[in-house]
Amino acid sequence: MTTLDTQHSQQRSGSADSLDNTVALVTGATRGIGKGIAIALAQAGATVYITGRSLNQKSDKKPNEEIATETTETMAGSLAETQAIMDASAGTCIPCQVDHGDDEQVKQLFDRIKTEQNGQLDLLVNNVYGGVRALRTQQGKPFWEAEASLWDACNNVGLRSHYIASRLAAQLMVPQKQGLIVTISSWGGLSPIFGVAYGTGKSACDRLAAEMAAELKPHNVTSIALWPGIVGTEHISEFVEEAKAQNTSDARMNMMSTRFNWETPIFTGRVIAELLKEPNLIDLSGKLQIVAELAARYGIVDEKGVRPASLRSLKFLLPAGLPRLQPYAQLIPDLRIPWWLLLLTALSAPKK
Repeated sequence: MTTLDTQHSQQRSGSADSLDNTVALVTGATRGIGKGIAIALAQAGATVYITGRSLNQKSDKKPNEEIATETTETMAGSLAETQAIMDASAGTCIPCQVDHGDDEQVKQLFDRIKTEQNGQLDLLVNNVYGGVRALRTQQGKPFWEAEASLWDACNNVGLRSHYIASRLAAQLMVPQKQGLIVTISSWGGLSPIFGVAYGTGKSACDRLAAEMAAELKPHNVTSIALWPGIVGTEHISEFVEEAKAQNTSDARMNMMSTRFNWETPIFTGRVIAELLKEPNLIDLSGKLQIVAELAARYGIVDEKGVRPASLRSLKFLLPAGLPRLQPYAQLIPDLRIPWWLLLLTALSAPKK
């Protein structure tokens, strides 16, 4: 996580306590996007429950654990580390050690929120994901050569855990006739990025958000899928550095190695914090949202005052294809490829 700029997080809200009556839950917040989201929400004044498997760094590491279930790994990241940053914010951080592969632990988490917050839950961010290590290990292998456990690694603590958490969150949100469920998804649901198991799971996350929206809308509860761009998480940064060291011929990895148009994890959090202020939030329910495009709509910037472009914008596409244009990217108009045209080049679902 890079240095967090509180001034930018407050650009739109005008004060740090604009979400001071908001209760949020961010799953998988020990590092990466989840950590950035949790910090941004706390900076905006929310009470934020955060989950992760490690309370303290490496304290819960299980040696020789199978690739399909290992999520702690060796990379730094713990609830205590996230809490230390959040404690300096206007909000409140409540760390909860939870394995999202264990339904009973997840149920106990929601029971705790119900008890401590008198049934109030305003926001669930479905972010936890257990497939990163497996994806890195199996990178470059076609699905028939990759381990079968790759599917479970990508879609158990991921797609399935999002369904479980959303079900329990809805039980709190429906009676109070308001709430927002954000499912963190990916451009990988539209076009191949990390293979079959990953792409299928992300596409299913988008469908999950839409299906939930249809049933929740009569109760004024909003459900959306949210696509960040290229986020410079700890894992992605390490992944790209490994590829550079191997002098890979993968054009995608070579493009990413320049860190052009990368987003920081807190960028997604600032967008979600602003979403909570939408007066007609329910109108967005069931719709896929792109972090960079919402940021442009709300006037939100990332760290150092920059605003990354949407991955379907000419501001990104032209310099990505012609790297010599990258220093001049800000001069390129933010013209976005229409969805209908984008879908013509995307990986279509089977058709009769």
